[in-house]
Amino acid sequence: MTGPVHVSAKGILFDMDGVLISSIDAAVRNWKRWAKRYGVPNPDEFVIPHGVRSIDLVKMLRPDIDPQEGQRAIEDMEVEDVADLKVLPGVKALLGSLPPERWAIVTSATRRLLLARLKAAGLPVPERVITGEMVERGKPDPEPYRRGAELLGFRPEECVVVEDAPSGVGAGKAAGCRVLAVLGTHPAEELHEADWVVGSLEGLAVTANPDGLELRFLAVD
Repeated sequence: MTGPVHVSAKGILFDMDGVLISSIDAAVRNWKRWAKRYGVPNPDEFVIPHGVRSIDLVKMLRPDIDPQEGQRAIEDMEVEDVADLKVLPGVKALLGSLPPERWAIVTSATRRLLLARLKAAGLPVPERVITGEMVERGKPDPEPYRRGAELLGFRPEECVVVEDAPSGVGAGKAAGCRVLAVLGTHPAEELHEADWVVGSLEGLAVTANPDGLELRFLAVD
């Protein structure tokens, strides 16, 4: 660990899965079910590229089918399978400390899936969200995080992105944001593009003031 880091920002843009909640077990189960249903070779060995929109995965795996139909099928599976979803450490207290106009969720999930997972987790639905179907190009393209900053009314460089996946870290940096990566789904060496890496959000404290937000945390070396 390095010494305490202090960062000033106007807003925070959170990824959802792997940052606020953990739904990786359900995602793995359901994508394997989906792959088997749609005849993808070796479905039990399929490894999900974390942080990528479901519609982009459908197009990659089965470019010959209607992508909307394929996306709806995996969305139905995942909406129904939230029993073992977990809220990650520090998240409830952190979100409760933030002024609602200062944060947004920017996720590759659809809005329907976002709402299902936040409800199952008992987490608040923010006033501002960017979901997978709201953008033309998903992560690692910078569009989602540029849109997220715009939604908050700030410039990208005034925002801190909180991410867990290399695709999301790359999207945040390409958008012009500073990026705080959280360990969990990927090791630190795969998150090297981030400005800082923390073990969890349990050690992130945020104070609101008239000028914005002050973030304090211990970064991982």
